[in-house]
Amino acid sequence: MKSTALLFALLACISQAHAMQSCEELKTQVATKLDGKGVKGYTLEIVAADYSGDAKVVGSCDGGKKKLTYTRGKKKE
Repeated sequence: MKSTALLFALLACISQAHAMQSCEELKTQVATKLDGKGVKGYTLEIVAADYSGDAKVVGSCDGGKKKLTYTRGKKKE
């Protein structure tokens, strides 16, 4: 039981650390992964945390103040 609680606490810390990441750094990491998998024609955008559009939210950054979204379509440079 203690190991399960410890695991959940550790996972919570990891996700908080991920949210503290800079948005440009996160965007670069996600783009690298997508490009490595051969994904073509997508857009990654940094939006406000209260975003409620059609794009899929693929991460959060800047301490949860912003989100990174993914949209299929023409890739923006």
